[in-house]
Amino acid sequence: MDHLAASLLELVRKTSAELPEDVIRLVESQRRLEAPGSQARYAMDIIAKNISLAKEKSQPLCQDTGSILFFVRAPLGFDQRAFVEQARDVVAEATAKGYLRQNSVDPITGKNTGNNLGPGSPSFHFEQHDVYDKNEVDVRLRLKGGGCENVGAQYSLPNRALEADRNLEGAKRCILDAVLQAQGKGCAPGILGVCIGGDRATGYLNSKEQFLRTLDDTNPDPALAKLEADVVRISNELGIGPMGFGGKTTLIGCKIGVLNRLPASYFVSVSYMCWAYRRQGIMMDSEGRITKWLY
Repeated sequence: MDHLAASLLELVRKTSAELPEDVIRLVESQRRLEAPGSQARYAMDIIAKNISLAKEKSQPLCQDTGSILFFVRAPLGFDQRAFVEQARDVVAEATAKGYLRQNSVDPITGKNTGNNLGPGSPSFHFEQHDVYDKNEVDVRLRLKGGGCENVGAQYSLPNRALEADRNLEGAKRCILDAVLQAQGKGCAPGILGVCIGGDRATGYLNSKEQFLRTLDDTNPDPALAKLEADVVRISNELGIGPMGFGGKTTLIGCKIGVLNRLPASYFVSVSYMCWAYRRQGIMMDSEGRITKWLY
């Protein structure tokens, strides 16, 4: 196996089985806040045990290993086609090894391909970088389960039902409504990725790109930093709690981005991620060898 294939296979394995340290720290700190003997504490204890066992046994954190999303930042001249071909081979191998569940289904025939390959599976997003060494490639992988994907939402402002206007307060009302509508169905505690603006397609993509941020970062825009903190605080006061059992931990994070919009449109796109926040990343050299883990 060449260096690129070996690196990508390890990236898939680790993403499926091991949560990043920033996620583990928040899960643990929130677990301790739940009352001993409560359903919320029980749920958080099970989550913590799940995280530990998955890493120890190198097995998927969840039976739904989800959508496979690669985000690649590469230098000028990088062969994207070759990367996609290699990554698809690796995804098929990872599925055969049990790192990934057989998750790619034809919506017309209902047939499962059995190897996670098919139109749109896996998904690739490329960007040319100018901040790294010219030979370095930044590859980040997100595995996003279907349960949390199902409770994502997109709003168009103004929204009369929510009394939400075209401003940050209106956006906040939409985001909190998405949390309320989920009611633990997305395997809470969750993390929100949000995009304010853009069109319907770019808004959802940007909302998912927010999941590449670490949970302990601070938004460089003070208004958005305050909105992120407010959303988490208010959500955790709703009493929804882990898995909807009640408690203090409905969200462990909210990350918000913005895109310019058309004058006629004002979208708020909300992507929901479950506690199994499977996000890993690597830096590779020109031969595909891992030089650094990013999370």
